[in-house]
Amino acid sequence: MAFQLPELPYAKDALVPHISAETLEFHWGKHHRAYVNKTNEFVSAKPELEGASLVEVIRHASGGGEKKLFNNSAQLWNHSFFWQCLTPEAQQPSGRLAQLIDDGFGGVEPLLQKLGDEAVNHFSNGWAWLVLDRDHLKITSLHDADTPLVHDGMVPLFTLDVWEHAYYIDYRNERPRFVTSVLSNIVNWDFVAQNLDGNGADRADQEGAEARSSEAIS
Repeated sequence: MAFQLPELPYAKDALVPHISAETLEFHWGKHHRAYVNKTNEFVSAKPELEGASLVEVIRHASGGGEKKLFNNSAQLWNHSFFWQCLTPEAQQPSGRLAQLIDDGFGGVEPLLQKLGDEAVNHFSNGWAWLVLDRDHLKITSLHDADTPLVHDGMVPLFTLDVWEHAYYIDYRNERPRFVTSVLSNIVNWDFVAQNLDGNGADRADQEGAEARSSEAIS
């Protein structure tokens, strides 16, 4: 079965006023779908990837320098992860996550300030990331389609899309306002906490047809 566009974990209008239904119609319904379709197109031409999971495809493409396949498959995964990072329900970090935030940043507000600065100041297209590196939280950003899945010491916990199509309909060119609105209101801290188990990659993965082990992928 070809890779699929995953369903949103909430209604398209659930994130209003921070992200509009119109934005999700384009961002999820058109941009994300295009990455799905392109990934399937490239994979179908590579018999060696038959049955590979999405994460396996991404790592294979990265290791082999296959830029078009990497860009589309990584964007498919990045977006699938991103939608889960958001929620219409007001949340705050608790438990182990709250402790790691206090230890690393001195509280939630300093963390959000640093994450927001990273997102706003990232040049051109890309993603701002909160990652886990050997039991320490770190903030970084990656350009274009790049993803923590292909970097050591970057266990994905949370991401914010700062490609222009993520915010232009609602905020025009005002990336700072978009970043502040999202980070202050619709972060899915429960999802972030779940990802402390190191299995965040799997939460946006998909199995390919006749899935097989990663050992079969060179």
